[in-house]
Amino acid sequence: MQKVIVVIGPGSIGQAIARRVGAGKHLVLADLRQENAEAAAKTLSEAGFEVATTVVDISSRASIEALVAKATSIGDVDGLVHAAGVSPSQAPPETILRVDLYGTAVILEEFGKVIAQGGSGVVIASQSGHRLPPLSTDDNKALATTPVEDLLKLPLLQPDQVKDSLHAYQLAKRGNSLRVMSEAVRWGARGARINAISPGIIVTPLAKDELSGPRGAGYRRMIESCPAKRAGTPDEVGNVAGLLMGPDGAFITGSDFLMDGGVTASYWFGPLFPN
Repeated sequence: MQKVIVVIGPGSIGQAIARRVGAGKHLVLADLRQENAEAAAKTLSEAGFEVATTVVDISSRASIEALVAKATSIGDVDGLVHAAGVSPSQAPPETILRVDLYGTAVILEEFGKVIAQGGSGVVIASQSGHRLPPLSTDDNKALATTPVEDLLKLPLLQPDQVKDSLHAYQLAKRGNSLRVMSEAVRWGARGARINAISPGIIVTPLAKDELSGPRGAGYRRMIESCPAKRAGTPDEVGNVAGLLMGPDGAFITGSDFLMDGGVTASYWFGPLFPN
């Protein structure tokens, strides 16, 4: 059987990872917009990769199940790259929680049922999840293990608790990290691995939306005040994903790799610490 790598959200980061892990395998590129998937497919096919495209709405379990069915009809799912989502400048809190938190949980659950022996995956989380104050042990466990269809019913996710898009995004991304840790146990029973990467400001269209949005000044301050003094690139995220999904990362699972140029370090222990 052919080995399949599913890339959900084949934007700049998704494509960079696909280049690291997709050689000799069949890439299935899935996006909410067919034209985005087709554009990525053109770039990657012209670079020598075997590619198929499909549409997926990650806020819908039925849509994710259809993606799983398409991928498994092509071959054995050897890899998963989940790089889709919405940012605080793009959506209200309820949409962010539905897409970034619930959608990711469904993806991990459904692909965890079919991932091949020796397979691996990465979820693109965010530095934002690392700037949320510590949650209680009970809240951590709830985000990690609550049955998916009950996840959005948790008390800490209700509108009276989540009053702005940034807070929703931070909770969603913290939840992604915790869910990956929990799912690593189930994936491990199939001989597979799953990890998260929490990038900082990476130069992508999504980041440009943020830099030109209402929080743009804050984002520029992050770049100027962090140890690296710059934003990151999709290829740098791709390098980490290549390690995590490849044989050199065989002992790594259930982890979340923060790569943000030191923004979080500066937030908690440096010039970005909130007054």
